[in-house]
Amino acid sequence: MGKAIQFFKDAYFELTKVTWLGKKEVVATTIVVVVFVIILAIFVSFVDMILSSILGIILNLR
Repeated sequence: MGKAIQFFKDAYFELTKVTWLGKKEVVATTIVVVVFVIILAIFVSFVDMILSSILGIILNLR
C-alpha cells in the first residue's frame, strides 16, 4: 500500500512540472489535426474509388 501512495505522490509531483499549452495553442493544433484528418479522409476515399473501379473492370472482363 505504501508503494501505491508513493507512486501517486510522485505522479502528482511530476504533473506540477508540466507546462500546459495555452488556449491559442490548443485551438491552433486542433484545427491542424481536423484539417489533416479531412484531407486524409478525402485521399483514402479517392484511392478507394479508383481501386474499386479497377477491380470492377477486372472482374467484369472475365
